[in-house]
Amino acid sequence: MTRTRRIHLINPRADTFATRPLFFGKALYSPVAGLLAVAGLIPEDQYEIILTDENIEPIDFDLNVDMVGISSMTSYVNRGYEIADAFRARGVPVIMGGVHVSYLPQEALKHADAVVVGEAELIMDKVLDDLHNGKLKGIYKAASLHSMTGMPNPRQGLLKSNRYINKGFVQTSRGCHHGCTFCAEPTMYGLRFRYRPIDDIIAEIEHINEKVILLNDSDFFGTPSRAMEVMKAFKGRGLQWQAAVNSRDANDDRLLELAAESGCFMLSIGFESISKQTLRNVHKCQNDPESYRELVEKLHRYGIMVLGLFIFGFEGDESTVFDETLKFNIDVKFDMCGYSLLTPYPGTINWFEMMRRKQIVSFNWDKYDQSHIVFKPAGLSADQLYRGYLDTYDGFYTASSMLRRFPWDGSRNRANWTVYNAFFRKGGVVTRDPEQLIARATPEPEFAAMPPLMPQKAAWRELVMETTETGVAAASE
Repeated sequence: MTRTRRIHLINPRADTFATRPLFFGKALYSPVAGLLAVAGLIPEDQYEIILTDENIEPIDFDLNVDMVGISSMTSYVNRGYEIADAFRARGVPVIMGGVHVSYLPQEALKHADAVVVGEAELIMDKVLDDLHNGKLKGIYKAASLHSMTGMPNPRQGLLKSNRYINKGFVQTSRGCHHGCTFCAEPTMYGLRFRYRPIDDIIAEIEHINEKVILLNDSDFFGTPSRAMEVMKAFKGRGLQWQAAVNSRDANDDRLLELAAESGCFMLSIGFESISKQTLRNVHKCQNDPESYRELVEKLHRYGIMVLGLFIFGFEGDESTVFDETLKFNIDVKFDMCGYSLLTPYPGTINWFEMMRRKQIVSFNWDKYDQSHIVFKPAGLSADQLYRGYLDTYDGFYTASSMLRRFPWDGSRNRANWTVYNAFFRKGGVVTRDPEQLIARATPEPEFAAMPPLMPQKAAWRELVMETTETGVAAASE
């Protein structure tokens, strides 16, 4: 009788408030949606899957397993490498996947036997065949992007669901047509949207058996007609859902009416900045700061909470940006705000621009979490950026601000509002120590980052090739 093989899928610990169990042993979000999807690609009758999220439980390094798979975002990839090294020292084959190693696969191969670059659906059979034949090695990359038709359901039963508030992640599309310079989505998943069949989406929702759903799309409203079809299918199912959307299409009353009727309770919107010039500089052309106030008020009228996302550290930001943003956010009564420090993630256009300008100071991936300063700001000192970031976060989540912004009237869910504000207030700032928040200088990485998909804009392709060739030449000296 053939022995059932065992695969251990691991999500390394990340020092972010959203994935740490801050209240009652629960984290705000489950970070393992990608691993649950990967587990769904592995035949259940041939493999036993063990899933570990190190944010909520320790890793058992003594498990008898045939392979370890490790997820890797930039901010916790170093921990992922430590885990990989530990298992390989025990003779266990290790494969890594995720955004960071998709841009820096050669770096990952110093710690892992194999790396999945980009999406896993079309190459998982090859990975498993090579594992079975003892040939797991090197880079696995599909020749094309997945159509998102016929995708297997995630293995939701592997999740320790009692440890998370939000754990029902469903992806209805991949890709994004906006091309923001600080975002990895276009060069990881493409500039064109790919859509899952609506019947498949509903089947997955029924499969995971969750009534609170987070739509794991980069921009759910990116194609309004498609979003409307999905929301029509949601109606009457008793769902409560949230999603990330763009600010332009979020002004569409047709979309908002259907969103409210189908159970939407919160929309996350990347406002990024209240400066038109800054938004143009980072190719966030769909945003219009003059419409922000009206948009938030409109969403509130539909009973939908607004999580506004803002970034500090853009070229052109001055010392006044913090007070101006804070005052605006409180006056407009944003429900929650997530404030980030600009982070040049490897492989993004922002990364290549800063590499060309020799602007990046630290290449310590632990600091690439949008809560540390890893570059020389253009219009501010690092100290000004550090203090302004902290003051804005603290100011928005003071008791007086929360009382002023609380949904005393209207149909927004007060319990949800309180839970989210509590998490953001307690854990939104990773560190207050300037010695930690302002990252120390480090040498450049050994390997040059390369996007899985090249940018479509000619000037950006030239930038990538120029910067990559320079980095390779420097590393070989």
